[in-house]
This record gives sequence, C-alpha cells and structure tokens, in this order.
Amino acid sequence: MSHLPADALTWAALGLAAALVGFAKTGINGTASLAIVLFATVLPARVSTGALLPILIAGDVFATRFYRHHVEWRMLARLGPWVVAGTALGSVVLGFADDATMRVAIGAILLVMLAGQLVQKRLRPTAVPARRSAAAGAGIAAGAATMLANAAGPIMVLYLILSGLSKLRFLGTMAWFFLAVNLLKAPISAGLGLITWPTLAVTVLLLPAVALGAWAGLLLVHRINQKQFETATLALSAVGAALLII
Repeated sequence: MSHLPADALTWAALGLAAALVGFAKTGINGTASLAIVLFATVLPARVSTGALLPILIAGDVFATRFYRHHVEWRMLARLGPWVVAGTALGSVVLGFADDATMRVAIGAILLVMLAGQLVQKRLRPTAVPARRSAAAGAGIAAGAATMLANAAGPIMVLYLILSGLSKLRFLGTMAWFFLAVNLLKAPISAGLGLITWPTLAVTVLLLPAVALGAWAGLLLVHRINQKQFETATLALSAVGAALLII
C-alpha cells in the first residue's frame, strides 16, 4: 500500500473489519475470518495481508489487557519453536505468491481448517487434553497459516478446545499466543514490503473501531456458554471462507 484509501466505501469496509477484529480477539474468534475477507475484498490480496497485521496486533493488545490473568504459559512454551518454524515456511511461500494465488490461499486455508475442526468434533465430541506431539503439528500449521493469510485462528481454536481449557483460559491463551506471533511476523512483513507507513496510518485511524469491537466482544463472551461460543466460531469461519473463494 503506497497511499491511503480515498473513497468512503473502502473506509467503511475497513472500519467494519477493524471492529470485527476487536470483537474476535475478546469474544467470538470466527469474526476474524470476515475481517480477512473484507480486507482482501477492498485491497489487493498481498496488500491486505500487511495492512491487516497492525490491526490484529492492536486487537491483541486489547485482548491481553482483558485476559492477562488467564493464560496457560506452559502450553504456549511448547508451541513456540514450532510456530517459528511454520512462520519461516510461510514467509518463503509469501515471497513468491501473487495476488490471485494469495486470495485462493486465504480461502483454502480457512476451509481446510474448518473441515479439520468439524472432523475432530465428530470423532471427539467432548474435549480431551491434546497430546504433546500435537503441539508440533498445530504450531507449524498455525505459523504458516498466519504468515500466508492471517488465518491461524481456526487451528488454535481446535488445538485449545481439544486441550480442554475453560472459556477464560481459552481466551487468555489465544490472546497472548497471537500477540507473540503477530509481533514475530511484523518485521518479516515489513521486509517483504507488506507493512508500510500508509498501512500504519490506517491502523491509527481504525483504532477506535478496534476498541469498540473489543469492548463488545468482552460484554458478549460473559453472556454465552462454551457450546454457543464454539458453534458461532465455526459458522462465521465457514461464511468468511466461502465469501472469499466465491
């Protein structure tokens, strides 16, 4: 992105996407898929990846503030090395992908992750602790997916649900995981020319929308149970992926 968007419709879409990011970080994670779609619709696919990243980091900051006392640090430590490896893999692929490829990749990643969640939920309808070996697969997949399309959410939702975390620990662990991962991605994205001064200016202008969404998510999450939370996350992820590929 070499300059700021000029038309009101684009800004309206970006503002809605920013609010959805804030809402996803503190409430229903699936709305982040819709934010990805909105950014990729009004901006070129590669540009959208870099423009969305600072917005995601802003949402992460709000989420870690709200859920700072509810984190499974040992689980994050197990994931860490594998996420770094996956991010490196994704950055290599990103360096060679054009806009059309990126757009298909974003939708495909979301659909594959959603399908994996549905299969796992059918095979294991109740949450069971995830094995240590699962951290390797989840970490590499999440690192690659987040680098390519900011789409690691469905992977982490599945991994943390299978780990049997309570709702607040689920949200807190997700928040700190994505803050660390997105900060790791920032210099890589900048080096690839995906984060520029105009994208950072967009982030500053959209901060109020992120904050509003984060506050709404915080209010909602205390009014729904775990089953409702999971159902909404899966449904919104499916809608976002379908819209992007169509």
